[in-house]
Order: sequence, then structure tokens, then C-alpha cells
Amino acid sequence: MATTAKIAKDRKLEKAVKAKTPGSAASTATAVGVAAGPRAFLRKFGVCRLCFRQLALNGEIPGVIKASW
Repeated sequence: MATTAKIAKDRKLEKAVKAKTPGSAASTATAVGVAAGPRAFLRKFGVCRLCFRQLALNGEIPGVIKASW
């Protein structure tokens, strides 16, 4: 499970990787650790869809609740 500390650590790692590799900065900037590749990234929250879902289910994202219909 992802915690806010892990997410912050992943962001710091992404910045380091982005600084070292010139070229395709767009795909490197939005890659999120183990969970996903360059697609399905939620910029507003800074996590991939899988991490977002897990964080929302755990109640770690303020104002986001699981919709049930």
C-alpha cells in the first residue's frame, strides 16, 4: 500500500531520473513507481490511477470517497 511518504519519495526519485535523462521528459515525469507506466496518471493528485484508487479506498485523500451505485 502506498503512503504519503512513499509517494513523496517516488516524486523525488522521478525528479532525479528526469534530471539525468534528457529527451522524453513527459513520459519520465509521469511514471509512478511500480504500479503503472506513463498512462493513467492523475495530475491533480500526482499519482497513477491504481495508487489513487488504493489511497481513496484507505481514506488517505481528503474529500475523495468511493462512489457506489
